[in-house]
Amino acid sequence: MNLLKNAIVLTVMLTVTTFAQAERVKDIAEVGGVRSNQLVGYGLVVGLNGSGDKTPFAEQSLLSMLNKFGIKVPAGVKTNSKNIAAVAVHAELPAFSKSGQKIDVTVSSLGNAKSLRGGTLLLTPLKAVDGNVYALAQGNLVVGGLDASGADGSRITINVPSVGRIPDGGMVERTVKTGFELGNTISLNLKDADFTTATNLVNAINDKLGAGTATALDAETVEVMAPRLPNQRVAFLSILENIDVQPGESAAKIIVNSRTGTVVIGQNVRVSPAAVTHGGLSVKITEALNVSQPGALAGGQTAVTPETAFDVSQQGDGRMFKFPEGVSLNDIVQAVNKVGVAPGDLVAILEALKQAGALKADLMII
Repeated sequence: MNLLKNAIVLTVMLTVTTFAQAERVKDIAEVGGVRSNQLVGYGLVVGLNGSGDKTPFAEQSLLSMLNKFGIKVPAGVKTNSKNIAAVAVHAELPAFSKSGQKIDVTVSSLGNAKSLRGGTLLLTPLKAVDGNVYALAQGNLVVGGLDASGADGSRITINVPSVGRIPDGGMVERTVKTGFELGNTISLNLKDADFTTATNLVNAINDKLGAGTATALDAETVEVMAPRLPNQRVAFLSILENIDVQPGESAAKIIVNSRTGTVVIGQNVRVSPAAVTHGGLSVKITEALNVSQPGALAGGQTAVTPETAFDVSQQGDGRMFKFPEGVSLNDIVQAVNKVGVAPGDLVAILEALKQAGALKADLMII
């Protein structure tokens, strides 16, 4: 209950204090074509302390690797190794990465390996969606999870021991062309499409760099005239990305997390004249275990039987909420905090206002 109040009040404070502040271009837009690329590969982790895979494809991968090194394993012979694991290796290749630079790599078990702790990833090619190899990965894994078991069958698991990382474990082998140096223009793509923000962005750029420099193509993309030479284009973008822009006001929106009961209300939420009453129906379910003990000479066995109890109660005085026309977010927060509304009750009130057409906002329940 207190967490809900704090979440709502915090939303008010953040939206009020940041409403009138301008933002830099680099904070609200991205340069078209300048993006990272996802890489993925299949590899083999070795050196595990008996916590590896017991799957056919891990065995097959080991035999294939031995065959490449000239070691012939007779047909039908299995190694039965518990110190290997078949893994998926994935990484993110940043824009403008050059050959020889290093990137972080994430390694995830594909089979039933209990833990990758202490393992070493063997040389693994990482491919992009076009099928070309852009990086090579290899190194010792850093695993934050823990998995331990005892001889009596007891087991403890902390975090996820079947996933690990290799800092700087990938070596870039191929450069991805971005098209940054091509053409006479640069496209700025807004992170949140908005016609007002796009217009303000165009005006801010033209005021700083001259009329006609920027043109809005739609609610998300602004095209900017730019120098053709790469060194001049870099300097131009350095000036461009630090221009201050006044973003447009966000749409009125309410987001409700049905699992945690968290409710976030946007700054521009308004309510038409309405009155809502919500009765409190409470259902309480308790579980207990009863032990049935037979008599000394009965010859029976002790049995444990479950017992379930239901308690349903309803408050006679339903709460009434009256919202006048144009009530703001701050008014809603004060009303909610004054009566101590539970998360479930608040969600029901918002849904009722939405159904009545009195809520001037988008209600999203996730």
